[in-house]
Amino acid sequence: MFEFKPADFVPYKNKEVLERVRNIKREDMEKHPNPDFKIHIVDSPDGIWIGDMVARITRSDLLNEKLVMILPNPCPVEYQCVAEAINRLNINCRNVYVYTMDEWADDQGNIAPITYRSGFGYSCMTYFYGKIREDLRMPLDHMHYPTTETIGDYSKMITEEGNGGADVCYSGPGWTGHIAFIDPDTPEFACSSLEEFINMDARVLTLNPMTIMQNSLHGVFGCSGDIAAVPPKAATIGPADVKRAKNRLEMHAITTYGSYSAWQRMISRLVLYGEVTPQVPSSILQLWPTDVYVSEAIAQPFDIMETTGY
Repeated sequence: MFEFKPADFVPYKNKEVLERVRNIKREDMEKHPNPDFKIHIVDSPDGIWIGDMVARITRSDLLNEKLVMILPNPCPVEYQCVAEAINRLNINCRNVYVYTMDEWADDQGNIAPITYRSGFGYSCMTYFYGKIREDLRMPLDHMHYPTTETIGDYSKMITEEGNGGADVCYSGPGWTGHIAFIDPDTPEFACSSLEEFINMDARVLTLNPMTIMQNSLHGVFGCSGDIAAVPPKAATIGPADVKRAKNRLEMHAITTYGSYSAWQRMISRLVLYGEVTPQVPSSILQLWPTDVYVSEAIAQPFDIMETTGY
């Protein structure tokens, strides 16, 4: 046997838990000790997410009820589909309030402006708000994204707008297990207990190097490992915003340009079946009623592949 400790930069290092979760079989993946934490294995979660958004927006129109949503970005394909459904069905979005969950920041902590083309606010405004027909569109002041001026009050804004919390928070885990940009091992989210962690609000933080590497593979940075092009800090909602949300819907479906290769395959298992810890931030979803949709691609088993390269 060749034994070793994980590298220092790896956030979560409990080898027994890691071994257990990486060996969970496909047929056992919809089982969880918390009956309110519901895991669904599906071909693709995208249609479910799109349908859920359209259904909630339709309900807000028909019942004339406020709808407060925390949205991840960049998701241009999905949001254009939602916008097209809104336009085709003549759904009025007057009652919809959007809060994007995160945004890039520079090395001084200044949050990227809405004009930054790799930015999350830019993507949401361009491919969601901008694609909705003007007569159906929500008022511009219903669209919110973190800014240097608002980040200190961002959690308060969401809580007050949603009368205690957002109506729904959509999310998916990053390579570190982050939810939004709530990364492990960041000084801004340093805490002494899980209870302290889950009650922390929005802030600007220093990104984990793994998050920078992950995003260098994203289309907004050219899919080419250009790590110097990725900003070093970000603004994010806090764990408390996830906790306060009335509904939570999580999607695990990221592969590398549609191939078998998927950095999300292992972290998905750790988020869903490992211990609940700030070292795997998305694991906090196990504490509350949540629906998680995992694609068949991410649910695939994995082992040593001797003859396969990158």
